Amino acid sequence: MSLPDTMRYVDLPTHGPAEVMRLATGPVPRPRPGEILIRVEAAGVNRPDVAQRQGTYPAPKDASPILGLEVAGEVVALGEGASGFAIGDKVCALANGGGYAEFCAVPATQALSWPGGYDAVKAAALPETFFTVWANLFQMAGLTEGETVLIHGGSSGIGTTAIQLARAFGATVYTTAGSAEKCAACMDLGAARAINYKTEDFVELVKEATAGKGVDVVLDMIGASYFDRNLQVLAKDGCLSIIAFLGGAVAEKVNLSPIMVKRLTVTGSTMRPRTAEEKRAIRDELQAEVWPLLEAGDVAPVIHRVLPIEDVVEAHRLMESSSHIGKIVLTLG
Repeated sequence: MSLPDTMRYVDLPTHGPAEVMRLATGPVPRPRPGEILIRVEAAGVNRPDVAQRQGTYPAPKDASPILGLEVAGEVVALGEGASGFAIGDKVCALANGGGYAEFCAVPATQALSWPGGYDAVKAAALPETFFTVWANLFQMAGLTEGETVLIHGGSSGIGTTAIQLARAFGATVYTTAGSAEKCAACMDLGAARAINYKTEDFVELVKEATAGKGVDVVLDMIGASYFDRNLQVLAKDGCLSIIAFLGGAVAEKVNLSPIMVKRLTVTGSTMRPRTAEEKRAIRDELQAEVWPLLEAGDVAPVIHRVLPIEDVVEAHRLMESSSHIGKIVLTLG
């Protein structure tokens, strides 16, 4: 297809509340060497998008300043040296930015074909959470069959993905969520126990469920306010993997002795600053280990709501409310 010169995208003229975003018209990006250009049919909404809008998560210097870190659509152009895909292929991709737009250029090494039977909305709900969960829960924390894991925020996009993948690979899952409805959703996805953190003590209940041993891995998006209790709930040689700081980044008056006594590992990462080669390695493992589970229907994205790009402000308000269960997806048509 011949590419247009301009496209619609979500402009962010200044940092601030959701209302600062607006639809605008700008130039269609041209793929750089190694990149593919995708005509975007759907784009996922993620917490880092909200943080970038608020001014606390700036885009890397070489990335598009447009919001949006995951897309699904059709390949319409190939940059020099881009391989693995052809024009017309249906792909989803982890973007370095630029997803809230009609066209998005992404490294070919961060793209995957849609799983069989998937449409754009389901495919767009995959990259950000699956890349993040695979890297932090399996590559870094080393979760394996027969182990136990506590996943905080089980009803979030990250949480619903992590519960399913942990179960699919043979782990026993405990999780926290903020309402009876959210806890029920986590149980439906395969959690052995869902703990309402507003009314229950997750340290007490997990230790009770594990006969006092604790869990092998904690996947945490809360940060400082949970740090001390996360150390308490870990078993010997356990690992705490931190992926966000919704409860603050600075922990005070923390007892560090469990780290030494129980030989604990504390790790964490964000996806965006990772190198292209690191992201490619995650993509390759997802292709080999996870995409067959999606194809078989053993694992699937949980989608809370689908909104047109014109309602991006409402989508961000919904994300900030934390009332959703699973993913929020924007469509472009």
